[in-house]
Amino acid sequence: MQNKGLIKFFAILFALVSIYQLTFTFVANGVKSEAKAFAGDNPDKELKYLDSIGKVPVLNLGFTEFTYDEVKNKQLNKGLDLEGGINVILQISIKDVLKGLANNSKNPVFNKSLADATANLEGNKNYLDKFFEAFEANSKGTVKLASPDIFANRSMQGEGGVDFQMTDAQVQKVIKRKVGESIESAYKVLRERIDKFGVTQPNIQKLGESGRILVELPGAKDVDRIKKLLGGKAQLEFWETYKIEEVGNFLMAANETLKKTEVTKKEAKPVVKDSLSALLTDAKDTATAKKGNNPLLDKMIGQGGGPVLGLFAPKDTAVINAYFKRPEIRNLLAADQRYAKFVWSKPTNLTDKEGKQIEAVELYALKGNRDNVPAMNGGLVTDANDTFDQMGKPAVSMQMSPQGAKVWEELTGRAFAQKSYIAIVLDNVVYSAPGVTSGPIAGGRSEITGSFDITETKDLANVLNAGKLPASADIIQSTVVGPSLGQASIDAGMISSIVGFVLVCLWMVFYYGKAGWYANLALLLNLLFLFGIMASFGFVLTLPGIAGIVLTLGTAVDANIIIYERAKEELREGKSLSDAVISSYGWHGAMRSIIDANVTHVLTGAILFIFGTGPIKGFALTLLIGIVTSLFTSIFIARIFIDRNILGKATLTFSTNITKNWFTNFHFDFIKIKKFTYVFSSLVVIVSLISIFFVNGLDEGVDFVGGRTFQVKFEKPVDAAVVSEELSAAFGTPVEAKVLGDADQLKITTKYKIKEDGVAVDEEVNQKLYKALSKYYTNVSYDKFTNTFDGKKVGVLQASKVGASISEDIKTNSYWAVLGAMAVIFLYLMISFRKWQYSLGAVAAVAHDVIFVLGIYSLCYKFMPFHMEMDQHFIAAILTVIGYSMNDTVIVFDRIREFIIGNRKGTFEEIVNASINTTLSRTLNTSLMMILVLLTMFIFGGESIRGFIFAMLVGIVVGTYSSLFIATPVLVDTISIEDKKQIEEQHKAA
Repeated sequence: MQNKGLIKFFAILFALVSIYQLTFTFVANGVKSEAKAFAGDNPDKELKYLDSIGKVPVLNLGFTEFTYDEVKNKQLNKGLDLEGGINVILQISIKDVLKGLANNSKNPVFNKSLADATANLEGNKNYLDKFFEAFEANSKGTVKLASPDIFANRSMQGEGGVDFQMTDAQVQKVIKRKVGESIESAYKVLRERIDKFGVTQPNIQKLGESGRILVELPGAKDVDRIKKLLGGKAQLEFWETYKIEEVGNFLMAANETLKKTEVTKKEAKPVVKDSLSALLTDAKDTATAKKGNNPLLDKMIGQGGGPVLGLFAPKDTAVINAYFKRPEIRNLLAADQRYAKFVWSKPTNLTDKEGKQIEAVELYALKGNRDNVPAMNGGLVTDANDTFDQMGKPAVSMQMSPQGAKVWEELTGRAFAQKSYIAIVLDNVVYSAPGVTSGPIAGGRSEITGSFDITETKDLANVLNAGKLPASADIIQSTVVGPSLGQASIDAGMISSIVGFVLVCLWMVFYYGKAGWYANLALLLNLLFLFGIMASFGFVLTLPGIAGIVLTLGTAVDANIIIYERAKEELREGKSLSDAVISSYGWHGAMRSIIDANVTHVLTGAILFIFGTGPIKGFALTLLIGIVTSLFTSIFIARIFIDRNILGKATLTFSTNITKNWFTNFHFDFIKIKKFTYVFSSLVVIVSLISIFFVNGLDEGVDFVGGRTFQVKFEKPVDAAVVSEELSAAFGTPVEAKVLGDADQLKITTKYKIKEDGVAVDEEVNQKLYKALSKYYTNVSYDKFTNTFDGKKVGVLQASKVGASISEDIKTNSYWAVLGAMAVIFLYLMISFRKWQYSLGAVAAVAHDVIFVLGIYSLCYKFMPFHMEMDQHFIAAILTVIGYSMNDTVIVFDRIREFIIGNRKGTFEEIVNASINTTLSRTLNTSLMMILVLLTMFIFGGESIRGFIFAMLVGIVVGTYSSLFIATPVLVDTISIEDKKQIEEQHKAA
């Protein structure tokens, strides 16, 4: 081997760099262990300990030293499934951005186009393009985007804006740029909010131009707080309010009107005496106040007064909102009140007559107007800080701009004169509605007070300082993983990695003897390089990523197997050891097959990386890095050991006494039995398709259909069927509960309100889940049940949400990923082999494998003891199967091409048979490696990836079969008779 010294130099250099990079991870883990030991089971104490040593040196390399903060930032990043934390994908509303750019235009064509774009949006489509299409269809040339009442408004005019003379195509370019700027603005606002929150190693990135932003917060534990922080638009507004005596008659009239159309089924709750009830007492018809006969007023659970119209249970707000939206109810408002906005306060706790704590929200009526514009908006606030009011309660102080100070002085002066109130509204929720008792407030400084805790005032000040989002940011996908579950995943990954590594090493030594030891040493170095690269470039290690690494153990020795098998063939032909090694490492030896096999593997891995999200990207990334590092170590590092063996005059047979004659002189007629394999495979495909499309279907997970899933741990074993019935009754919609591993752990899935976005909906689902399951726990509060913390043993260990819109995108991406992988491989093989029949045979085998795996999942998912859902992990498994199936097939096809070019005697069928038989040892060896590794992961890898591993396990077995009994027969049957005759005549003449 030429340039051996240079290869050694780079290998040593890479090894040293990898060790250097991984040192930070070892030191950081050591410090964390010390912090845990110091803090015991107190996570707050642990966090304070780590914060206190942030600037303290913890690593001294002699020539330089690093503090804990520096070490922490250089360590190998772990994904949420290993570290615990929260992952969300936020969708910035392009519709809201367009409304803002059009200055909330009332143009009917514009608004119909927005509605049509929303209704017609399909998976993986761009909302903006759909809007442009809808506008063109609705306007039919009669209305332009550059109309003054649409985008050529005053705020959009000027340099780089829209003028009246622009064509629709020109306006579209401006709008696309403006939307892009809005998304960038949202990204910066979210980045600033997260930085102020103080999460370690947060990851935030834009996902293309879709308006979606990925946020990962490792170690974050307070689920509801994080979601509020991210999803809150921070739209701060100041509204004048109506007093209860001003709208009391309206509420009475609304109640009377509703009585005619509503039937109150539940027993009414007593109304506390207040100014509203006084109005009711004066009514002539006292029957109106009869309990159980007032659809609106019977829902009141507490008194109002001043700007508060009454207190209600949070669960009733949706019904009351629906009442106020009815045209016949809105028509009851006085003429000067027709634009009134009814809004709610943030929830607060009350004590009822029995001394129980109940949750309530206050109802307010804001003085709206035609344009729905507040008296003052939060854009005039220049600074905000968390503080305490005169009573020592948490509050937020604000400083306004000079313009804001002037408006605020006028607003407070009017409130003082009219003895009215000013509602401070954030994201359509009233935080407080103070009156003004000391005259107009000058200077622009004010304070938000209310029922806050210290954490809420800090977050509120942070989001106000970071600025408001340019549009609503809805959480369309989220995953919450507890740290205890993350540690369990790490343990499972470590066990499967070690066992898998040991099995591969033992088999290589058993089968190839001394050469197997060389392959194992190369494998060790390969793992060092792989982890070193991930640490160096800041890549994230996930649980599927560990699966990718363990799979690399199986594939890393594949190149060695191909080379060793070729070297054995050369030795059998009488070549010396040196010549056999040189020949086996040559292009016409094993190298061409290795390159072809790994190119197809890289192509499928790249497609998986492009179309995958989150942990699936981690799996694809480790797979791709592993391919590169394994090729380097297998081809170059193992070769160094072999060459040293040759120089030392030691014997090397690439086998042991037991295995030296395995698969030698093996002559099986694979082509002869093709009719039987065709019939068998056809039956399997038919049965699979019938099951998929007509009988069982597939168990589509929330990734494909949308929904919420919770991994819930109970104190004792529970009956999944009973829990499912109880939750279905609580949610009012079917809820599925399946045992996950042990009988005290369930995977709960619901589609309740999955089409509705917003933090309030997510919190409502969490509350319903807790209330329905709380009877199974002793002394477990809502916070302990929902939020994550170190050492958590019961409650929600993991939760995920996939919105309806993103699930459609995931499904579309999955289809394109599988079809794209087949198409790319078809093209590559056609170019490489210069005949489409090779591509057809390979793709036929792959299609067979995919249908086979789908059929197994369709037929078995109802009774298997582990989950067999169609989700992103399953698609990753399918693409991995495609890659490995191609790998096997290409090795056989390369040998066929070699025999055709060479002087192999016989008919075309005989040449193909000889090709299969002479590569059988490599095919079965590699497949056995993969099966051993996958079985290890299936047994030890943990419940969460068991279905994912099972798909690959079935796929590898089926892929090996199809490479031998489908791909090559299809090739034989599609090669033309003329081509076969030409090949046979050439070989006769040779």
